[in-house]
Formats: sequence, C-alpha cells, structure tokens
Amino acid sequence: MILTVDIQNASTEAVPDEDDIRSWISAALAGRREEAELTVRLVDNDEMTELNGRYRDKPRPTNVLSFPADLPPEVDIPLLGDIVICAPVVSREAAEQGKTLASHWAHLTVHGTLHLLGYDHIIDAEAEEMEALETAILAGMNIPCPYEGDLSIRSMN
Repeated sequence: MILTVDIQNASTEAVPDEDDIRSWISAALAGRREEAELTVRLVDNDEMTELNGRYRDKPRPTNVLSFPADLPPEVDIPLLGDIVICAPVVSREAAEQGKTLASHWAHLTVHGTLHLLGYDHIIDAEAEEMEALETAILAGMNIPCPYEGDLSIRSMN
C-alpha cells in the first residue's frame, strides 16, 4: 500500500507518535485501498468545538470528526479526506472508560479512517457493521474490543 499522511499537531497535549498513527490508518485501509492520501489534525477543545459547531451544529468538542474528500468521479486521485481528533477528549474518554490511552487513540483513528471510506453508524445495521469491522481491525493489532460495555462513540459522533 502507498500511504501518504500529513499529520498536523495543533494540540498542547501529549499525542501519539506519528508512526503509530500511520500504522493504525494502514490497518484500517488494509485490503480496502491500494493507495491513499489523507490529513490527520490533532487539536484541543477550542478548535474541535468550533469545527463541531460549524459542520454538525453541535457547539461542543467531540472525539473525532472525518471530512471525506468530495471529488468528482472523473478526478482519479487517492485523496480520502481529513480526520480531526481532539486530544483532550481522547484522554478524558480513555480515563472514564478504563481504556489505555493508546488503545483509545488507535480506535478513534481507525474509526475516523473508516468514515473516510464511507462507513457510518447512524442506522443500527450500519453501526453494527462498522463496530464489527473496527473490532476486527483492532484485534489484529492486539487491541481489545472498544465497545465492551460502552457505546458512547455512537452518541458522540
């Protein structure tokens, strides 16, 4: 796979190593894309609040937002889009949910990447498919199921 990821760190909090972020994205794309380009922006609460308010009419921070590239069919480039992850929300959620910080970062990175591929969780059947896929991808990296006892990602996104 040819993967190009532009990682922009605009957070004052600790964030994962860029190689880890790329490996989580690669795992989500494995068998689904031969080539991909995307941007991952790591932000704090203020920027995420502004983005979530502007694009989803929810003026509060959320854990992850995905912005798929909306390219015309005749434009054949590997651009997937952008993922924005809010570092303080990830840290808070990991602590509240009793998850390791790394496993929660991995989950939200995989989750955001799958959104760029067109997966969603608004309808229950689609949510079950997406959650099963996330769980399988994470299991392949020895990361436990992110949904055991907690389905808060469905309500946050």
